[in-house]
Amino acid sequence: MDRHGNTHRTGVMRLATARDELIPLTDIRVRENPAYLSVVLLSRLITRLGTLEDIDSGVVENLFAVDLAFLQRFYEKINLDGTPVASTVCPDCRHEFDVDMGSRLGG
Repeated sequence: MDRHGNTHRTGVMRLATARDELIPLTDIRVRENPAYLSVVLLSRLITRLGTLEDIDSGVVENLFAVDLAFLQRFYEKINLDGTPVASTVCPDCRHEFDVDMGSRLGG
């Protein structure tokens, strides 16, 4: 949800480069609080969130905790596993299924 109360449910995150993972380590906010690494990293990799195209650390800081956790898992999935398919569970019926979180990795 942005500062105007608009909810954004779609977005684009690009694959990380070595540079993307190294540069945040020099950020003073990360040096003072290592937990801030994911905020800086995600702000570099998320290229669009709904109608927002200028994604900075302030946008990522204001995500709901559940949304931040989702994006962290998505980052790990596409950058470490190399696949956008994630297993999930329906919160209502508890049915387990796979979700294709994006089929254009690297594109």
